[in-house]
Amino acid sequence: MDSWAVENKNDGKILIRFSEDDIEAWADFMPPQDDGLPLTNDYLLNQLDKFRIAYGLNWNTVKDTALVCNLEKRPIKDVLIAMGDPPVKEITEYFMKNPHLMENKKPIPDKNRNDQIDYRALSPFIIVNKDQVLAVKKLRIPGKDGKNVHGETISFRTNYLEGVTGGANTRVTEKYIISEINGQLVETGKILSVQKNLVIKGSVGYATGNIIFPGDILINGAVSDGFKIYSGGSVTIKQTLDVTEMITKEDLNVAGGIVGRGRAFLKVGGFLRTKFIQNCKIACRKTITVDAAIINSNVFTMESLGMGDKGRILGGEVYAIHGIKAGGIGKDAGRATHIHCGIDFTLQKDKEKCNNTLRALSEKLAKLREIMAIPNPDSEKQAKLEEALRLLEEEQKKTSAQIGDLMERINTDKNAVVEVNGEIAPGTLIEICGIALFVAEPLKHVRIKLDESGGTVISEPL
Repeated sequence: MDSWAVENKNDGKILIRFSEDDIEAWADFMPPQDDGLPLTNDYLLNQLDKFRIAYGLNWNTVKDTALVCNLEKRPIKDVLIAMGDPPVKEITEYFMKNPHLMENKKPIPDKNRNDQIDYRALSPFIIVNKDQVLAVKKLRIPGKDGKNVHGETISFRTNYLEGVTGGANTRVTEKYIISEINGQLVETGKILSVQKNLVIKGSVGYATGNIIFPGDILINGAVSDGFKIYSGGSVTIKQTLDVTEMITKEDLNVAGGIVGRGRAFLKVGGFLRTKFIQNCKIACRKTITVDAAIINSNVFTMESLGMGDKGRILGGEVYAIHGIKAGGIGKDAGRATHIHCGIDFTLQKDKEKCNNTLRALSEKLAKLREIMAIPNPDSEKQAKLEEALRLLEEEQKKTSAQIGDLMERINTDKNAVVEVNGEIAPGTLIEICGIALFVAEPLKHVRIKLDESGGTVISEPL
C-alpha cells in the first residue's frame, strides 16, 4: 500500500509500504525538485498519522533520513522506519527420537570404493539395550501475542509437532520413551518399537555388515565368507553358513551346510543342527545333529553327536563326551579320522596346558642345576640361585598335582559308545576314556565301547 500527500508535484515526498501482517513499515524518501518544498517534520508526522504508524516508530531515523534527502537532493529508499513485535509461536510438547541412536546406524557405502573402510564393520541396524532412552520429551514452548506498527494485537499461532510414540517393548515415562528389552529398534511411521528378534530377509554380506545382536537371529538367506555373527540368543539360517567367526549363546539351526576356510571358528551355547560341516572348528555345549557329513573338521560337543543313517565323518577330529551315532567313519584315502569319547575335552585342554608348563619348568630346572653345579664363591648370588630353584620346584609340584587332579576328572562317561550303521574305514582311531582302538581292517555295523574290566576298547555287532 503506497501513498503520499502532494501539494506540488515537485515537493519532497515519502512513500510508505508495509510488510506482511504490518509488522514492519518501510519508506522511500524522495527529495524536492526545482521549486518544490523540502520534507518537513509536519509533513512527515502527517503521513505517519495518515498511515496509522503508532507503534515501534523510529522517529530519529525518519528525521535524519529526511534531512539527508533534502540536503543531498537524492532519493533514499528501503528505510525501515517502524517495527512491531512479531508473535511467538506456541509449540506443543512432543517426544523427539534420541539423536544419539543414529550414531550406531552407519550407512552402507559403496564397497567398490578404493578406501580403508572395513565395510564388514558397518551395519544398517540400530541395536538398543534394555532401559536405553529411545526418545526425549520436548517441553511445551508457550506462545506470545505480537503487535503490528498500528499498535494492533497479532495473536500467536500454535505449532502442533508430531513426535514419536512408544510401541512394542517400550515404556513411556514423564520424560522419556525407554526400551524394555535388548533388541532391534524399528521405526514404523512415528512409532518406535523394539524387536527381541533380528530378522534379516536376505543374506548376510556387505548390505548388513557383521551381525551383533543380543537376542535371536533369523537369516532367510546365506552368510557370506568374511562376516562375523554374535548372538545372545539362538540363530536360524535358512541357507548355507559360510562361517568366518560365529558365537551364539543358544541354539544354531542351519538348513544348508556349514562351510569354513580352515580358519573358521564356531561356538554354540545350545544345540546345533545342520546338513553338513566342512573345514570348520566347532565347539558346542549340547548335542550336535548332522544329516549328511562332517568333512575335515574339528568338532567338540559336551554331549553327543548324532548323524543320519548315511551320515559320514570324513577326516578331522571329533570329541563327543557321551558318544556318536553315524552311518560311517573315515575313508580309505586322505586325512585320517580321530574319534574321542568319554572325556571332557575342556579338561583335556587344561591338561595339555599343564603338560606344556611342566615341560618348560623341567627345562628351566635342568639349566639352573647345571649352573649351580659350578662352584660359586659369591654367597649372595648362590643364595639367589637356591631360592629360584626352590620356587621352580614348588611350581613343578603344584603343576604335577593339577595334572593328577585333571586325570581323575577327565574321564566323565565310561559308558560312552560309538555306533556305526555302515563302515568304519581302516586308519580310523577311536578313543574312549583315553583308551584307544586303531582300526586296521574295515568294521561294519558295530558298536564300540569301553571294556573297563579288561582296560580295552572293544567292538560288537549292532
